[in-house]
Amino acid sequence: MITLEDWALIRRLAAEGVPKARIAQRLGISRTTVIKAVSSGGPPRYERTPKPTSFAVFEPRVRELLEQTPDMPATVLAERVGWTGSIRWFSENVKRLRPEHCLVDPADRLTWAPGDAAQCDLWFPPRRIPLEDGTARLLPVLVITAAHSRFITARMIPTRKTEDLLLGSWELLQQLGRVPRRLIWDNEPGIGRGQRRAEGVAVFMGTLATKLVLLPPRDPESKGLVERRNGWFESSFMPGRSFTSAGDFNDQFTDWLVKANTRVVRTIKACPADLVEADRSAMLPLPPVPLHLGWRNRIRLGRDYYVRLDTNDYSVDPSVIGRIVDVTADLERVRVGAQGRLVTEHTRIWARGTTVTDPAHVEAAAWLRKQFQQHRAAAAAAGEQPTKDLQRDLGDYDRAFGITGDLSTGEQGVC
Repeated sequence: MITLEDWALIRRLAAEGVPKARIAQRLGISRTTVIKAVSSGGPPRYERTPKPTSFAVFEPRVRELLEQTPDMPATVLAERVGWTGSIRWFSENVKRLRPEHCLVDPADRLTWAPGDAAQCDLWFPPRRIPLEDGTARLLPVLVITAAHSRFITARMIPTRKTEDLLLGSWELLQQLGRVPRRLIWDNEPGIGRGQRRAEGVAVFMGTLATKLVLLPPRDPESKGLVERRNGWFESSFMPGRSFTSAGDFNDQFTDWLVKANTRVVRTIKACPADLVEADRSAMLPLPPVPLHLGWRNRIRLGRDYYVRLDTNDYSVDPSVIGRIVDVTADLERVRVGAQGRLVTEHTRIWARGTTVTDPAHVEAAAWLRKQFQQHRAAAAAAGEQPTKDLQRDLGDYDRAFGITGDLSTGEQGVC
């Protein structure tokens, strides 16, 4: 059999008019080979007559097992059918057969109408953010992407808990200026999973008059817009940046998003900033009533004049010890009120396990403690002996139960 180069040379010489006998003589091959090369419809190709392989004996049983369990690992299949040869060769054959027995899950191309939906997700920047107590940790960034215009709003939040997720969502929707008709989430525990909604989420969605869509497992196509942007943040925003705090991150990220929303998106061939007005015009208006969001708790303030929010403790004016106080917090501030008036306000700490103390509260507690001790000392000096009043003659119990006589001599009786 001639090589591909000889075949090409024979056809070129024949096309130039060189006699076939001379071509055969020049290349040292037979004239018949030259005739076949000239008349062939394609280049020479080596073909081996197919023969049964060592896998052929096991193939029917492998197909039977794949029919019952399409995702059974190749190593388990080899054990079940008694294969003793190369596991690599066996795996290659299983890989060839498996698609014939697996169910197909087509992915449709989605189209997004103006104002119809926004995709929501949490992005964790691959860099630890310095916190107030000197530690650093990974913090979540809430991202909302309008599906039609691809317009992005985002900000870093302290936790993944429902209170912070709803606070962040409301802030980003206010930046957008309108409410998409659907908010799409991918089973975030702080929002809900399956048919379950986290506490407060249903009220939040009802107040916005929007619909919450929780995607089923293994459905990445329905939330691909926001997830692709998360990857874009890591490749375009993060390189070469450093952050001194969560506030510094939000400032830098907000400035960068202004530019990011003016870049042309390849799939829609337009800038999000140019399409966002059409998106907004089809969205729902913001609710006319203020939303009561954030952390809320009502407790009786104990002698330890601190309240706990998430994992941090905040001091409270000790003048309200023993009273019912209302603890509220948003992403920035922690407030404590009593009987409708504000008692204490702190900057919210994003670190964990931290105690925040106002020096004024310590001074007030010291003064109240001194007043209390002076009152006790004055009461003792006036002859008040509360401990003596609690003592009682044991004879009173004898008379109450009708026991008489001298117990020291063993004589007793009953009245």
